[in-house]
Amino acid sequence: MLGTCSESLAAAHDVAMLDLDGVVYVGDAPVPGAGEAIAAARNLGLRIAFITNNASRPPEKVAAKIVKAGVPAQADEVVTSAQAAARVLVSRFGAGARVAVLGASGLVQALTAVGLVPTGIDDESAVALVTGYGPDVVWRDVMRAAVRVGDRLPWVASNTDGTIPTAFGIAPGHGVMVRMLRDFTGVDPEVAGKPARPLLDETVARTGALRPLMVGDRLDTDIEGAVRLGIPALLVMTGVTHLADLVAAPVPVRPTYISTDLQGLLEPHAAPVRDEGGWRAGGWVTKVTGGRLDVTGQGSTDDWWRSVAAASWEVLDETGSSVDATGVRVPGDDPPAGTLPA
Repeated sequence: MLGTCSESLAAAHDVAMLDLDGVVYVGDAPVPGAGEAIAAARNLGLRIAFITNNASRPPEKVAAKIVKAGVPAQADEVVTSAQAAARVLVSRFGAGARVAVLGASGLVQALTAVGLVPTGIDDESAVALVTGYGPDVVWRDVMRAAVRVGDRLPWVASNTDGTIPTAFGIAPGHGVMVRMLRDFTGVDPEVAGKPARPLLDETVARTGALRPLMVGDRLDTDIEGAVRLGIPALLVMTGVTHLADLVAAPVPVRPTYISTDLQGLLEPHAAPVRDEGGWRAGGWVTKVTGGRLDVTGQGSTDDWWRSVAAASWEVLDETGSSVDATGVRVPGDDPPAGTLPA
């Protein structure tokens, strides 16, 4: 179930590890209020690290996009899955090792920065293969990489995200290619990005965090990664997680805290409590009747989410079935929150 923090999260933690898309910006548009919340959290002494599973851009370009969204950022505050993959490879093979690259410039730069030698797919002297999202990757190189992985060349994948947001819509992410290579070769790669540990481990090590907090919008990467690492996680509802996803979340992807947006960094968090057969958070009480959510009361939207999550997870744990959230409305929403777009 959810946790309690009697002071603001910004005061309770020394570093917040912020996912980007869905937390700081959505595509090229800033998340409303994100810049102001981050600035206020920094004023309270919270250090910020921006982490991303996207391996295509070097940190300088990622930082530039964050700045464009209205949030001051330096390249050394950005940690990418490409950097995490490079750390995995240099730890295993040492500086000077040649590594075949199937990906974009961000991956090449990350390897070079730790003393590895990026090389082409056909280089027989390569000791390993690293793959990452790259919009200009050609099929010929994918085929060659598949053969080399099948021949047991060690393989590190930057991430396994199935989708990636683009200017023309949600498109296949690097995870689609990873699954294809895995299906063809029967080989599982070592993964660097969330929810695997290397990206978060790299961030904690680089920042020297003693009380890190993961902040994300996605259950199966951001929150699961934090659970695996054993650190608290704040789920913000500004990205891809909707009501139907939250009520069906199994234990390994449940956040410690829930907030509508990054304003949740600036506030204390009270876990919901049992109340006459339901769960109370603030002025809201949520019960499950006949498998359907029933929410009554009034109060903050944050407390609404917390009450709903606690009641839903209790039923899911006891019965193995998700509650029916169809028609339930999040305060301030026009359409029913449990109704997914066609």
